[in-house]
Amino acid sequence: MRLVDIHAHVNFNAFREDGDDVIKRTLAAGTGMILVGSQYDTSRRAIEYAERYPEGVWAAVGLHPIHTGEEFHVDGEEIASAGVPGFKTRIEEFDYEKYKALAVHPKTVAVGECGLDYYRVGPSRLGGRAEADKNGVDKQKQAEVFRRQIQLAREVKKPLIIHCRNAYDDLYEILKQEHAGPPVGGGGTIHFFAGSWQDAQKFLGLGFHLSFTGVITFARDYDETLKNAPLDRIMVETDAPYVAPVPYRGKRNEPLYVEEIAKKLAELRGISFEEVARQTTKNAKRLFGLD
Repeated sequence: MRLVDIHAHVNFNAFREDGDDVIKRTLAAGTGMILVGSQYDTSRRAIEYAERYPEGVWAAVGLHPIHTGEEFHVDGEEIASAGVPGFKTRIEEFDYEKYKALAVHPKTVAVGECGLDYYRVGPSRLGGRAEADKNGVDKQKQAEVFRRQIQLAREVKKPLIIHCRNAYDDLYEILKQEHAGPPVGGGGTIHFFAGSWQDAQKFLGLGFHLSFTGVITFARDYDETLKNAPLDRIMVETDAPYVAPVPYRGKRNEPLYVEEIAKKLAELRGISFEEVARQTTKNAKRLFGLD
């Protein structure tokens, strides 16, 4: 494999009509992918896709934090994806045994995406009163579900794919308390990393990886981290169908476009595309145990 997109959602409805076509043209270009679930149904669908391909396609299974509270609408602007329609969240209780049955599948290489999402709540820290805003976003509930998925990852001996939005301080404390990093835990990656270089150093210190999306092709907020983080702890991802990179902004994203993210990373670090492709692929293979 030339590249690995470590986080794509071809298992989502945005690809319902042409998911296999998208996968086939990506594989033909030498790029593999991990299809990531956000609820039970999409996690199961990720495995179903992965089962159809003997090489180059794997699954991750987990419950996204936005699906742990009350229903609300997510619009295209919020997900920074003009080319993808918004959606209404569907609430789900985390069933440990049901997810465990998916997590032990040989095509499943990670637990996630799971984590914390404080986009709809204020800046106060977890640990005081149980806080929930008018949209039903409850920090305590998110933390509880996340801790159970950390436990699941440890039990099945697979890494975590972690979602974090506006919650890096609390995320760090939970990962530290749960000993989620190696050697006790299986580690994992902070997907769609959007924190500061100071945040990055804390997660790197716990043994975690960082993965970056197409946002780096048009925003300069992450340049310090991209230039300074060890290359052997960085991976690339599309988060397709969301946040398409330049030159595909405003369109539905797909795993094939992960090459643009690797190109930008190479440019920022002043190294060749080939070196970035080789090292990020090596990182993905090592962390997720890809064949």
